[in-house]
Amino acid sequence: MLGTERAVAAPLDAAAENYRSYTIESIGQALAGARNLRERVAAGDLAGAKQAWISARADWERSEVVTAGFVPELDAKIDAWPNADSGFHAIEAQLFGAGRTDVEHDTEGLVENLENLQGKLHDMALTPQGLLDGIVRLAYEVGESKADGGESRISGTSLEDMRNNVAGIDFAYRTIFSATLKTVDSGLADNIEARIERLKTIVAARDLPSVDVMALRRASEELVILLQSAAAKLDLQHAALEASSQ
Repeated sequence: MLGTERAVAAPLDAAAENYRSYTIESIGQALAGARNLRERVAAGDLAGAKQAWISARADWERSEVVTAGFVPELDAKIDAWPNADSGFHAIEAQLFGAGRTDVEHDTEGLVENLENLQGKLHDMALTPQGLLDGIVRLAYEVGESKADGGESRISGTSLEDMRNNVAGIDFAYRTIFSATLKTVDSGLADNIEARIERLKTIVAARDLPSVDVMALRRASEELVILLQSAAAKLDLQHAALEASSQ
C-alpha cells in the first residue's frame, strides 16, 4: 500500500516543483507590468497607466491557483476585494473610475508586494495538496463570485479575469495532476479535462453580457466535484474551498 501511495506521490511532488517556474514567470510578468504602471503614473500618462494595469492584472489572474492559499497575507494586499482599499482595485478605481493618475502610493505598494511575493516563490513549499485546493477554489470562484460581473467592473476587464483564471486552472491541472490521474482513473481525468474545456468555451463569449451565467455556474460546480473526487484517487485530502496558508 505504501508503495502504491509513493508511486502516486512522487510524480505529483515532482510536477508541483516543475510548476514553480511557471508561477515565478507569471508573477515576474505581473511585476514587470506593475513597474511599467509605476512609470506611467509618474509621467501622468493615463492611457499608458490603464494599459499597464490591464497587463499586470492578466498575469496575476493566471497565478491565483497559488496566491490565496500559499500567501494569503500578500494576496489580500495585492488583490483586496470587495474592500478595494489597496492593490489592484484601489488603483483601478482611480485610473478607470475617476480618470486620475495620482496613485503613486498605491502603485508603489503594489510593486513592493509583488516583489515580496516573487522572492517567496523561490523557497515556498508548493505542495500538491495546496495546489489542488487552489485549483478547486479558483474553479468555484469563477462560477460563483465572478459569474455576475466579477471583480473588475470599473475597468471592464472582468471577462478577461475569468479567461485568465480558467487558463491558470487548465495549465495547473495539466501540468501537475493530469498525467498521474490518467494512470489511476482515465475516465475521471477525461471528465475533468472536458469540464475545463467547457469553461474555456463559455468564457470565450464576445463580451460579459453574452456569458451564459447558468452554464458557467454549472460547469464550475461540476469541475469542483470532479476535482474533489480526484483527491482520493491521488491519495490527497478532500480539496477545500476555503483558503488557508499551506
